[in-house]
Amino acid sequence: MLALFARSFSPVDGIGAGMRVCPLLARHIAVEISSDRVKPTFGQRTYSVETPGKTLSIGIRREGKNRWERRVALSPKVVERLVKDLNCSVYVQPSTKRIFGDERYAKAGALVQEDLSNADIIFGVKEVAINELIPEKTYVFFSHTHKGQPYNMRMLKEIMDKRIRLIDYELMTDDNLKRLVLFGAFAGYAGIVDSLHGLGLRLLASGYGTPFLHVGMTHMYRSLFDAKAALRMTGLHLEHEGLPRSLGPTTIVFTGAGHVTQGAKEVFECLPHEYISANDLKPLVEGDDFDPKRIYACQVKAEDYAVRKDGKPFERQDYLAHPELYESVFHEKFAPYATVIVNGIYWDRRYPRILTREQFKHITADAENRGRKGPKLMALADISCDFEGSIEFMNKASTIDSPFYYYDPLQGTYHNNIEAPGIQIMSIDNLPTELPLEASEYFSKALSPFVREMLKDNFEHPVVARATITDLDGKLVGRHQKLLPSIEKYGTPAPPVVKPNAKVLVLGSGLVASPAIEYLLKNPEWSVTVASADLAEAKRLARGRPRVPVEQLNISDAQNLARLIEETDCVVSLVPAALHPVVARECLKQRTPMVTASYISSDMKALDAEAKNLGVTIVNEIGLDPGLDHCEIMRIIDHAKKEGGVVKKIVSLCGGLVSPESSDNPIGYKYTWSPRGALTAALNAARFKEDGKIVTIPGPELLQSARPLPIYKGFNFELIPNRDSISYAEMYGVADGTEAKGLDTILRGTIRYTGYCEIMDALREFGILSLANASGTLGVNSGHGTWAESLQHLLGAKSTSKTDLKTSVVYRLLGGASSRKWTPEEVERVWGALEWFDFINPASKLSWPANVESPLMVDLLAGVLSRRLALTPHERDLVVMHHEIGVLRHDGKTRQDISSTLVLYGEPNGHTAMSKTVGLPVAIAAEMIVKGELTRPGVLAPLASDIYTPVLARCEEQGIRFLEKVTTTQL
Repeated sequence: MLALFARSFSPVDGIGAGMRVCPLLARHIAVEISSDRVKPTFGQRTYSVETPGKTLSIGIRREGKNRWERRVALSPKVVERLVKDLNCSVYVQPSTKRIFGDERYAKAGALVQEDLSNADIIFGVKEVAINELIPEKTYVFFSHTHKGQPYNMRMLKEIMDKRIRLIDYELMTDDNLKRLVLFGAFAGYAGIVDSLHGLGLRLLASGYGTPFLHVGMTHMYRSLFDAKAALRMTGLHLEHEGLPRSLGPTTIVFTGAGHVTQGAKEVFECLPHEYISANDLKPLVEGDDFDPKRIYACQVKAEDYAVRKDGKPFERQDYLAHPELYESVFHEKFAPYATVIVNGIYWDRRYPRILTREQFKHITADAENRGRKGPKLMALADISCDFEGSIEFMNKASTIDSPFYYYDPLQGTYHNNIEAPGIQIMSIDNLPTELPLEASEYFSKALSPFVREMLKDNFEHPVVARATITDLDGKLVGRHQKLLPSIEKYGTPAPPVVKPNAKVLVLGSGLVASPAIEYLLKNPEWSVTVASADLAEAKRLARGRPRVPVEQLNISDAQNLARLIEETDCVVSLVPAALHPVVARECLKQRTPMVTASYISSDMKALDAEAKNLGVTIVNEIGLDPGLDHCEIMRIIDHAKKEGGVVKKIVSLCGGLVSPESSDNPIGYKYTWSPRGALTAALNAARFKEDGKIVTIPGPELLQSARPLPIYKGFNFELIPNRDSISYAEMYGVADGTEAKGLDTILRGTIRYTGYCEIMDALREFGILSLANASGTLGVNSGHGTWAESLQHLLGAKSTSKTDLKTSVVYRLLGGASSRKWTPEEVERVWGALEWFDFINPASKLSWPANVESPLMVDLLAGVLSRRLALTPHERDLVVMHHEIGVLRHDGKTRQDISSTLVLYGEPNGHTAMSKTVGLPVAIAAEMIVKGELTRPGVLAPLASDIYTPVLARCEEQGIRFLEKVTTTQL
């Protein structure tokens, strides 16, 4: 088949000079490519109304909602025409990830600058952050407000308060209310490609290898043309090999008839296919007369699944006018017989859902009762992306990074395990940005006539007027006045709790809790309830402290958790990170703010829209690292930007250590809690950018990459790169998160005393620091064996004698088998460490952990280290955080290098430095919320000055202080 594709190429007109295309593909593509854009195959009416008037100026925003958003509303080509024809000023915010580079806009006649305050009309694609809205301007973007979407009512209220005129592309329609400016077709194009990619993965997890495995995500293709060509190749494989007949017919049900569905169908038709009627779907699936070398498709409209409750026949106008008289039978006629549902319908709450949770549960149970593992339905591509809308169990947007999640209807639970029961859901809410070039050019061309009218101050043009939600005074216009109740309900954040007798709930009773409780109790009328599964530990924390009631609580006890959250004014969650989403969801139900030190997980991030909707503040990443690192870095970056500087370098390093006098062991390290996390971190790969080059270090080589860190002469430090540093460039607002274009260096790392990595790398080399199963690796059952026997097994030693073990250690490290070049001196230090850890002693038994079903080798090592290297009460720990920020000054001739360093020792028989640097920022954030100083809703990290400024100031009052040094160099 590949030979068939490779031979007999011939030129095709319109493809481009020198490009040759297989005849099998030629007939599909001749009409789809023009010299500069891909055009949807369905028509579009052109508007052109000339109205004299003054010429306004426009601005083009840098998109910031997520890192994948690369689209623009106005292309350089359109900008060039506007400047030439209307002599207007165009201001473009610089962007390193936009599909069109800054230089293209500059060449088109635009001014590329950060400040858009001179622009009269500001264009964007996605919603604008509240703090970025400039008062008394006209904004044009997809606002997602006209349906009263709760999660954007706060933004709409801010628009009204700032007297902004809001115009929404979604409402730009002709006289028949047909949309004129839209990305819909491109959402369909990308949505079907992504869903076929997901189907291939889902089928593989079910035990079926299919040609769909060779379909990539849309963004992996350079263009729509390339994506279609790849699907046609997949189609050739299907025609040649077919799909496993045991799967039955592969069926796709398309809902709707708009641009989204048309776009999805257009791309789908690159595969061998056959359309069948709505009435033919069930007989096809239940029979045996089908062709496994083609995909069957069925497009259904409202008349196919909506029936009147009183039995009268369906009438479309009646359905549109009185949808409450209808109910859906989609769950009976289509859902049980579809392999994939591609949902592209318009839906609002007046209409019946096409598939509810209960209906899908019934379908699944019925299938299992008939002897199937589940229903035929494997995947949902919800391109419409209405949360809990027409398909009720689609409850959140997925992302281009994590495009799929799963819903188990029998358990009513969501998960990310592709092999577990449930339907795969793809609900990416910005699909067109996977085709940023074609989508932007098409959209820009459609928008251009109406931009011309706005530039002439003709906002009475019928298309522009229909799309206007608020006028120049920020008042809702026409039918949009019905949004007022939604704005009153959702647009105002929950009133801040400012009362003298506030109650704070602390969940968890670990080391971090004590300094947090102590700080909160400085407010004399406040009480702090400690709820923990470990009642004895909670009582110990409360001992000697007034106003600290104690509760025993298991987070899985939903009733007790709800009761405690209901009675409190702010929740401080110090439980394991995996439990934070459980706590957060209950906080949202009670509209209670929450603070935690942990990273923002995907599950927490998914709650952002709901938190904004309800006006609830959930602060995350407010400990040490993450936490104080964000605060100090953003303080420096924001100051540099205000002075017109450009950030070129970010280095952020942190280490939880012991004081030098307590570092008397082979690795110079001691632990205040389980060492497992620190050990597994040493096995992660790292990716960073240094001196303009992107560096990737595989996990097995990480410890070998350690380098000296000369912060102070009195410390002998080394640093190890830490995971993906480049992604932080976007978080800090200085570059994109894929290549960090514009930055010379971005590096995050871990600080250790010199020698730590050397010993740990040897343990990795021996297989002790490993994620392998312990019993399988050592050939012994859990609870048995000694360390000497384990070393003999791992190193292939003749016996467990000291001589034989040392001979094997020397041979392993110096014999050429190691990926690292060891010196005899280093080998001697490794041997000394093995003796110190008691690994050579024949009587030293393996440390099998309790309550771990299948321990890993790292678990055995963690057991040894937690006993031998525990920090005793009279010893001090040490926290060191060090930042280096390089800034090119506004004159372009001067460089500033700013270093900022925190060094904090713990207290003998008191709080550790680690517990203070985590617990105090958490407590300060909670205090700010309770006192009404922080009211911004959503799932937040401390990246804005309303959080980081007071946190840093109050930490300094508590002795947590950064020392800054600035060096200036003339270039």
